[in-house]
Amino acid sequence: MPHTQVGDSQRTRAKQLRRTMTRAEMLLWRHLKADRLAGLGFRRQTPIGNYIADFVAHSCKLVVEVDGESHDFEERIRRDERRDQWFASRGYRVLRFTNDDVLRNLEGVALSIMEAAEQAAPLSLTLPRKGGGNPSAGDSLTSDGDPLARAGAEEQ
Repeated sequence: MPHTQVGDSQRTRAKQLRRTMTRAEMLLWRHLKADRLAGLGFRRQTPIGNYIADFVAHSCKLVVEVDGESHDFEERIRRDERRDQWFASRGYRVLRFTNDDVLRNLEGVALSIMEAAEQAAPLSLTLPRKGGGNPSAGDSLTSDGDPLARAGAEEQ
């Protein structure tokens, strides 16, 4: 996905939001920063397109939003839905928690984030290491006992 330019006003706003985080955001950030949660690299108050995500782990395309009381109003809920759809259209999954969720159940919130990240993480292929390390995989590629290797040798 191509990188989108971030305007100066968007960057300034993100910096301001980093300096004025809510108590719930600060508590959650302590769990997320420095790869403390399952080794995921989260960023805080990150501009993405026209939005600023509270927390984002680009590696697994996960956005975490911590919402205050202002998100309880009808218009704000509709804006949040449009925002979530925009993130989803770019492959991001959005998790929303209230300030109260974070303040009362921080461990549960962290566990939910970790589980969502595990579900979103791309599958990794394990390849044999150079010089060994996975003898069964190395043997099947070079062994004379391999039917494909024998067939190739018989044709020559």
